[in-house]
Amino acid sequence: MSILITNIKELLQIRDEKTIKVSGNQMNELPTLKNAYLLIDNDTIVDFGLMSNINGIEADQILDATGKMVLPTWCDSHTHIVYAGDRSQEFVDRINGLSYEDIANRGGGIINSAKTLQNTSEDELYNQSIERVQNVMKLGTGALEIKSGYGLTPEAELKMLRVIKRIKQEFPIKVKATFLGAHALPLQFKDNKQGYLDQIINEMLPQIAKEGLAHYIDIFCEKGYFDLEDVNQMLSAGKQYNLIPKIHVNQFNAFGGVALAVKHNALSVDHLEELNPEDIEALKGSNTMPVALPSCSYFLSIPYTPGRQLIDAGLPLALATDYNPGSTPSGNMNFVVSTACIKMKLTPEEAINAATINGAYAMGIAKQYGSVTKGKKANLIITKPLSSYNYLPYAFGDNHIDTVIINGEII
Repeated sequence: MSILITNIKELLQIRDEKTIKVSGNQMNELPTLKNAYLLIDNDTIVDFGLMSNINGIEADQILDATGKMVLPTWCDSHTHIVYAGDRSQEFVDRINGLSYEDIANRGGGIINSAKTLQNTSEDELYNQSIERVQNVMKLGTGALEIKSGYGLTPEAELKMLRVIKRIKQEFPIKVKATFLGAHALPLQFKDNKQGYLDQIINEMLPQIAKEGLAHYIDIFCEKGYFDLEDVNQMLSAGKQYNLIPKIHVNQFNAFGGVALAVKHNALSVDHLEELNPEDIEALKGSNTMPVALPSCSYFLSIPYTPGRQLIDAGLPLALATDYNPGSTPSGNMNFVVSTACIKMKLTPEEAINAATINGAYAMGIAKQYGSVTKGKKANLIITKPLSSYNYLPYAFGDNHIDTVIINGEII
């Protein structure tokens, strides 16, 4: 099946195959082509160019994009989209004055989600999760990293990862799985943190490796959760099973987690709402992608990642949703892009780069996703008619998407 998109007002994020991320000043550059066409063959972008050069190009289906923008689908590199139930009562608790930490200390938060998930069957967990996956696809997300971490027992963590594997097999969206067993301490290990880490290392990791259930390993590096020694232990254990590190770090406190992540050659460091000069220095010259989660900051009313500071220091930046039941019950990358511009002072070019090519890098898939490049997967958003691409983040409450194409198919 071939699709020819014609009369594109502006084709965004045109890159050559060598570009797998952009940093610093490069983030404010968004290569585009006006009055363009794009040709898809099966699941691949095979050609694009000016409409003046379209003569002789044929396809099974032709889409007229007059007045519309075409850009790569969003690459959401940080989600917890597989979960059971919701935590709407905690939302009300926060309105009434309780903090995220207060709720966690009284048995809410991650522990609450874990209890619900443990009592949910694998099939029911799958059915709840795919509703969210289908929704984010319609919102323009074409690649999704999904973490475990709401199980907190060997059985429940494996259940989550098996659901993620099933989603990967049954949906066209690109999925990468991350094992986040060290998300919080289960109640039965409240006074025995090392006992839980031993259970992760000795029971969970071997089975995950045996079934091929994860690409990455993650840990919540935060006061009251897991410290630097725990991070070192967990990431070292993951490497024994070829799991690449991705770390939750600096959400509420900054105490050396970023430098340790870089030491372990982590693919990404995520959250970074709290950042100090030592963290920025540690990231310079590394292969680690900083990832901001602005809709989490919005929902919890906590500081926003200082993205402007990171970019001005010459670093790259990616954007992701953090889709989860407690701190970000939304997978809308369009809102993330808008919020990054409104609250983090990113330019539209920087935000689009952060949500596409750099998001793909933070998932380890930039060679196939994240830009309009010949030979890459045909994952594309066709907008409604727009005055310019600046309108995408500007009109943050509107749905600007007309059509989403994933793996060369209109969804």
